[in-house]
Amino acid sequence: MSEKAERVGLILVYTGDGKGKTTAALGTTIRAIGYNWKILVIQFIKGSWTYGEMKGIKKLEPNVELAVLGKGFVGIIDDKLPRSEHEKAGVEALNYAKEKISSDRYDMIILDEINVALSLGLIDLAEVKEMLKTKPKRLHLILTGRNAHPDIIEMADLVTEMKEIKHPYQKGILAQKGVDF
Repeated sequence: MSEKAERVGLILVYTGDGKGKTTAALGTTIRAIGYNWKILVIQFIKGSWTYGEMKGIKKLEPNVELAVLGKGFVGIIDDKLPRSEHEKAGVEALNYAKEKISSDRYDMIILDEINVALSLGLIDLAEVKEMLKTKPKRLHLILTGRNAHPDIIEMADLVTEMKEIKHPYQKGILAQKGVDF
């Protein structure tokens, strides 16, 4: 029996107020590339800034694809878009995710910041739950973002909560290239 046929795809959730959720997902990506897996990263919120992971993932092609579908942070920092634009982007990202998940072309799909999109009401919880229930059995899904919904936590096989203990911003140190973005 092939490895793909034997694999039991897991649902992993990285959530919490601390840093490291996307970083943990990308660390898992590096591990999976070691087995020549095909990985897709779909970003639900990030999108208006340039992040190091965008440049880094390009170096991991063709094993890793990145779809930046968000319109940036919603209602904070420098967001000047109407909420309807974020809602539209969220729905488009969810539809894209459903299509890619059902294609059964990937070994792992990372739904980056999907928990935030859910908690902000940009996408529908029932649709996300159905997507998780109907994923191919061999597919690993990683959902990142703070405020993971209790129903998503219940459906997951692994949940890790990142808890902030200390942050350089508390000392006036701003976000650093290569570490924070």
